[in-house]
Amino acid sequence: MIALGSDHGGLALKRHIMAYLEENHIPYKDFGCDSADSCDYPDFGAAAARAVASGECERGIVVCTTGIGISIAANKVHGIRCALCHDPLSAEMTRRHNDANMLALGGGMIGPNMATRIVEVFLNTDFEGGRHQRRVDKITALEQ
Repeated sequence: MIALGSDHGGLALKRHIMAYLEENHIPYKDFGCDSADSCDYPDFGAAAARAVASGECERGIVVCTTGIGISIAANKVHGIRCALCHDPLSAEMTRRHNDANMLALGGGMIGPNMATRIVEVFLNTDFEGGRHQRRVDKITALEQ
């Protein structure tokens, strides 16, 4: 299951991602928001991140206007490695090398077609392990 979260600035793109997930029979849980009214991205980014960190959801996707704020908020949750990606290659590499468990997107930065491709790559790329596991372990150790 994929955890989703957005603020008002990422709502339209999150809805587009929801449609993609539904079309591809990928289960998700939406942690908000559900309105274009101004709201605070840390609330929704953290809720989605907690679901990933607890194991309730396998991965997460969060969206705000730039993707920056919501990725920072998600990364404050212990066990989260959230990467802000603007292209499919960065999504591929963060999965292969960093074992990122959350993806952040900027609803005001990229269009729906690019977002779809980024999400597709993020969800379908495996972690390589090997020498990269040592580095992910060091990142995890920073949380202690």
